[in-house]
Amino acid sequence: MGSQRNILVIALLFVSFFIWKAWEEDHAPKPPVANQLTQQISDDSTDGFVLGSTITVKSDVLSLTINTYGGDVQAAQLLKYEQTLHSGTPFQLLTSRPDFVYIAESGLTGKDGPDNATQGSKRPVYQTEKSEYVLADGQDELRVPLTYQVNGVSYTKYYILHRGSYAIDVQYDINNQSSVPVDVAMYGQLKQTIKLPDDIPTEGGGGLGQSAFRGTAYSSSSTNYSKYSFDDIKDKALAVETKTGWIAMLQHYFASAWVPAQDKNNLFYSRATANNSQATIGFKGESAIIPAGSTHTIGAKLWLGPEIQSQLKETANHLDLIVDYGWLWFLSQPLFHLLKTIQGFVGNWGLSIIVITFIVRGILFPLTRAQYRSMAKMKLLQPRLQALKERYGDDRQKMSMETMALYKQEKVNPLGGCLPLIIQMPIFLSLFYMLGNAVELRHAPFALWIYDLSAQDPYYILPLLMGGSMFLIQKMSPTPVTDPLQQKLMTYMPLIFTVFFLWFPSGLVLYYIVSNLFTIAQQQIIYWELEKKGLHEKKKK
Repeated sequence: MGSQRNILVIALLFVSFFIWKAWEEDHAPKPPVANQLTQQISDDSTDGFVLGSTITVKSDVLSLTINTYGGDVQAAQLLKYEQTLHSGTPFQLLTSRPDFVYIAESGLTGKDGPDNATQGSKRPVYQTEKSEYVLADGQDELRVPLTYQVNGVSYTKYYILHRGSYAIDVQYDINNQSSVPVDVAMYGQLKQTIKLPDDIPTEGGGGLGQSAFRGTAYSSSSTNYSKYSFDDIKDKALAVETKTGWIAMLQHYFASAWVPAQDKNNLFYSRATANNSQATIGFKGESAIIPAGSTHTIGAKLWLGPEIQSQLKETANHLDLIVDYGWLWFLSQPLFHLLKTIQGFVGNWGLSIIVITFIVRGILFPLTRAQYRSMAKMKLLQPRLQALKERYGDDRQKMSMETMALYKQEKVNPLGGCLPLIIQMPIFLSLFYMLGNAVELRHAPFALWIYDLSAQDPYYILPLLMGGSMFLIQKMSPTPVTDPLQQKLMTYMPLIFTVFFLWFPSGLVLYYIVSNLFTIAQQQIIYWELEKKGLHEKKKK
């Protein structure tokens, strides 16, 4: 099998994989419908409009706007990330606008909870001592208290921010000084308008088959990671009972997530508004009965930030899986750690991609060598195969028998060039997903005109170079394709791939260029060695 045919195989494998992936997502089993437990959770939220006053809370990496009505986070900015390249404006993750809402809500429901909708009450309005809280230099933790008292019970809701961390502790200290027990349960939920306004851009995906997922996901006792799209929420509400896990809202590179207590019973739920304009995913914790004259603490973690795998993993089990590497995550994750290690030495993500390409191709060299050896042997046999075709062209059975006898005599496997290629495909696909989803590459410069490895080449130079290198590999093919249909497909394949790669992130295109150049050099060396050996043996005979 020649290099041209291998390129066709790669293309067919890529297309087949993405078709299968799309089918699997569309036909995945759905969790059961949510039950009436979620009806206790108040839907009387801010919905983006300020019903109470607001306070500002700042750490070194986060800036939050908290509404005292309910104590919800109605806006969040990521101070270390720009909205767009060189804009100087912090990335807006959560926001509250009349036409678009993305907020993180939390409260106390249950029989006596102040946020219990069945009581017919409005949500609590908390009191704060200041309107702005800032993590001071040299300070590692910032505790922001919001207080509320009713019927002899004092509720203090804390937002606890840590230096350098996007994981926020949300804690309720409940002091029951009434004469009766109090039954409460914590809930946390993420709410977002489904349709994005035109002025809120979406971060692009990784090109073909790599459209960025925007929706929800969860982890539970029965599944480490499962997506639940906005369409899924419209069709059927989520209802999962679990003692472990988390719920999240995802977009390319960034996420919000609630991580409830991991040693208590929790219900994960979702719902859509009647007009399907908003989607909500949340958790409801186990009820806690607080006797009269006693205190109790309930808490959960809230993640608001970029999809940094190391911090996500520290925050909760399997939360790092929101960095969507698909079913090849077990290969993509170690490859990313290797890439990050290389970057620590070279200091440039683009150079790191080049280095990891050489490392991966070097590791795969034995497989590639076997592939090219088989291809070169097939090339050397072409004159003899052509002679058999001229002799037995009209007798297909005899032609087949003589051909197989020739393969056996020369110890050639006609499929020897295909098997190594199939073995290599998972490695290439895992790199494809890893380079397309690592937030570390967002706004990361390489050299010259490439200022952002996560964005497409603004001048399309890299895709053209990739197409040129692919065309060169095709021309160097040792075994010309004879089938007319395959000939047409192979003629246009570099052009087709070039068009696809026009929208690929520069980091991905850079990887394929370096990989192609490595292939050209490796192919030339192996062919030269084997052809020299073949000619030498022929002269000896």
